[in-house]
Amino acid sequence: MLRKTLSLLSHPAILFYNHTVVMTSKYYSVALWECYAKYSIWRPECCNWKEGSCVGEGRCFMALNSTQSVERFPSDSSTKDDRDWPDFVCGAGAAAVNILSTFPAYKVMFRQQVEGLRIRYAVRQVLREGVWNLYRGVVPPLMQKGTSMAIMFGSYNKFQRMLSRNLTSTSSVATSAIAAMLAGTIEALFTPFERIQTLMSHRGHNERFSNTFQAFKVVGVQYGLREYYRGLTPILLRNGPTNVLFFGLRGPLKSILPEAKTSIGNAANDFVSGAVLGACLSTLFFPVNVVKNHMQKQLGGEFVNCFKAFTVVFNERGRRTRRLFYGVSLNYTRALVSWGIINSTYELLKNCLGNSNVLRTNMHTKT
Repeated sequence: MLRKTLSLLSHPAILFYNHTVVMTSKYYSVALWECYAKYSIWRPECCNWKEGSCVGEGRCFMALNSTQSVERFPSDSSTKDDRDWPDFVCGAGAAAVNILSTFPAYKVMFRQQVEGLRIRYAVRQVLREGVWNLYRGVVPPLMQKGTSMAIMFGSYNKFQRMLSRNLTSTSSVATSAIAAMLAGTIEALFTPFERIQTLMSHRGHNERFSNTFQAFKVVGVQYGLREYYRGLTPILLRNGPTNVLFFGLRGPLKSILPEAKTSIGNAANDFVSGAVLGACLSTLFFPVNVVKNHMQKQLGGEFVNCFKAFTVVFNERGRRTRRLFYGVSLNYTRALVSWGIINSTYELLKNCLGNSNVLRTNMHTKT
């Protein structure tokens, strides 16, 4: 029994939560490590115990124990794990790849949401406007989504690290949920980008606005700062809860997939977990986006609250719940691709930046 226990504990794939483990090697004798895996998955192949560093999915942090002195090694990764900028950069990069890939599908779905069209009529309408107008309005979502995804991933990880350090008695699930909610609230500060995107995508404003920057100028000069934030309430109702569910569930969802043996397999798992989760959340909150688009397509005039806007839309759709989901099939398909791209691209960029940083650290140590 003792032999089996020791054999189990010595296996590198064992994951220790909130425990300290004494590890020995020929390079150093005593080091206290607290190990956790990002997304609840431990990847032993990405962890270089020999050099005391960890890259990829697994991360290692030196456990600080006030009763014991802990030796620091040049290649210790606790410093680079505290970097904030990689999460922001990777989030923005993932958003750019996603937007350029899925914008035409978004435009068709938007027409369905705003005008209550069936998919074939919406496609015909977009095609009649010509290829030149196909990517009309792409700059605001590039700016908005790039900033939004940077804030979503970057601020979430930053808040999570801060809360984990300061709220030691709070469970990791609670700190993760709070961090996700805070990140979603900060995302809402960039509502003006989403606002201009809605105006540029609506055919009623095709003749009025020649480009994105003119739209920003007209809205700001003629209608004031408040007009940029029309539709803020449904955005807040959407961002916070979706962030909590996304960051809370993507780890468990990925863990039930077949274990990846290669980097390509790992990227495929990231794509599938992100795609399924993103599509389900996008469908769940689809009516919120319908109400948001209805509020934001208006330029000037009375500011109506979210409940009143929902009532107007519900009555316009014949008081049938099914009609609130016009465009949901295309939205679901687009979200499958979109969130798959975002999740897998984010992880790919994060691993690339992490690996390059380890390389630089090791080269610096050798010199």
